[in-house]
Amino acid sequence: MRRRRKNSVVCACSALIVFGCLCLTSYMLKDLVWEAIMEKYAQKDELPVMVPSEEKTNLLVAENTVMAGKKEAREEFTEERTEEKETRGITEEGTLEPAESAGEVLHFIDAWEEWHDMVIDEKIPKHDYNFTLLKNTGQDVDYVGDKEYYVRKGVDVSYHQGTIDWARVRNSGIEFAFIRIGYRGYGQNGKLREDSQFKENIVSASQAGLDVGVYLFSQAINEEEALEEAHFVIDQLQEAGVALTLPVVYDPELIRDDKARTDHISGKQFTENSIVFCEKIKEAGYEPMIYSNMVWEAFYFDLNRLTDYQIWYADYEKIPQTPYWFSFWQYSCNGKVDGISGRVDLNLQFIAEQEQGE
Repeated sequence: MRRRRKNSVVCACSALIVFGCLCLTSYMLKDLVWEAIMEKYAQKDELPVMVPSEEKTNLLVAENTVMAGKKEAREEFTEERTEEKETRGITEEGTLEPAESAGEVLHFIDAWEEWHDMVIDEKIPKHDYNFTLLKNTGQDVDYVGDKEYYVRKGVDVSYHQGTIDWARVRNSGIEFAFIRIGYRGYGQNGKLREDSQFKENIVSASQAGLDVGVYLFSQAINEEEALEEAHFVIDQLQEAGVALTLPVVYDPELIRDDKARTDHISGKQFTENSIVFCEKIKEAGYEPMIYSNMVWEAFYFDLNRLTDYQIWYADYEKIPQTPYWFSFWQYSCNGKVDGISGRVDLNLQFIAEQEQGE
């Protein structure tokens, strides 16, 4: 009887321990999700610092519901766009066809699977990469056999990737990284904040032997705010004390799924903001670069005024659609790299062969 009672006590204790571990794991996972949501709302500058637990739970439920709805809508939308692509006879990389009077027209598809037409400006410098040499294996992209250019592989990261093992990243073949230095919230307050992983990433990536650059997520609505962003970047770089070997990138963004302070900013203003930022960065001794994509090049940026700056071009089609010059191509937002948990953006840097010996 005593042994049976002892065994019952042991079983009860074990059950309590297991139950406690499960509760602790659930609590930790909930906090991780909550931390991610708080960071998202911090970018909007509209969530109070302290939130009642009941409201926190409601926010978590709402966030999960919204994400599930977006995924379902995205799948339906992708099917519709695939049918449209087949109907119009347009290849995945886009096609060129002559316009009657204005010159060549580029039919291109954006990151939201929407089609657009753009008249190609003959005055803007064009790239001369040979995209028949691109080797696309689904996850990985390479560019081999061009006597004029060679490529290096890189990533761009922010707090979203968490703690990164940069030694493993370097050993996997990644040679460079662009690290988010900070962001301006897209709510009306538009506060500037440092990325919570910036200093850890910039120091560790540099120590692991990667070339490093930084980017700022901008929501500037005028030149004054763009200049403020440039000063913010310069101050953070000086405080970090790490020498950059790649450019400082200006990353103006449109917010597609929420109301944002930049919703009604004109392409002319975005161009002015970019120039002000880049000139201040150049004045401070750093090399500026502008993050772009096909929509920005077609409808926002005045590229004729931005030819003094390098372009980091984002396009997730199998072949870059832009006819215009760029030096970095962000080809995926869904990559996997050893040393980084979860998904990460992948990039190629195109380098002229004559620069290799310089």
